[in-house]
Amino acid sequence: MAYGIVLALVFGYLLGSIPFGLLITRAAGLGDVRNIGSGNIGATNVLRTGNKGLAAATLLLDALKGTAAVLIAGYFAAELGLWAGLGAFFGHLFPVWLGFKGGKGVATYLGVLIALAWQVALIFALVWLAMAFLFRYSSLAALTAAIVVPIALYVLSTPEIAGLFALMSLIVIVKHRANITRLLAGTENKIGARE
Repeated sequence: MAYGIVLALVFGYLLGSIPFGLLITRAAGLGDVRNIGSGNIGATNVLRTGNKGLAAATLLLDALKGTAAVLIAGYFAAELGLWAGLGAFFGHLFPVWLGFKGGKGVATYLGVLIALAWQVALIFALVWLAMAFLFRYSSLAALTAAIVVPIALYVLSTPEIAGLFALMSLIVIVKHRANITRLLAGTENKIGARE
C-alpha cells in the first residue's frame, strides 16, 4: 500500500502542477499572468486581466485537476484518492515547472473537496459567495470558507477527511498571509479590481 500511496501522491502532484492560469492567459495573448497584480497564477489574478471568461476557465480547470486526481486514484482504492487529492493540492501550490512558485490552492482545494464530500463543497461555495457578496474580498471569502470546511467535515463526515482538510486549510491560510496583512491594513484589493 505504501507504494500505491507514493504513486498516488506523485500522480496527483503532476496533475495539480499544471499551471492553467499561466497557460490560458498566454494562449489568449495576454502574456505572463505572473507579471500583473499579485503575480499569482490563480483565477483571482487572471481576473485582473479584465477577462472574466479566462478567470472562470482557470477556476474550473484548477478545480477539475483536484477532482480528477481523487477520482482517478480512488478508482483503484478509496484511500489512494485522498493521497492523490493532497498531491494535486501541493502540485498547484508548488509546481516543479514554475520553480515551485504556484497559486494559493483554493480552487484545487475545492476540486478535491467536490470529489470527497460534495455536500461540504456546497457549504464552501455558499460561505464563499456570501462573504464575497458582503465584503467583496476574494481572500476573505476563501479564508472564511477554508475555516468552515474542516468543522463541517468533522460534523458531517469522517475524521480522516476532516483531518486532511484541516491541514489543507492551514496551508491555505499560510499562503494568504500577505492578504491577511493587507486586509488588516485596509489595503486589500476588492474582487474585480485591476492593478
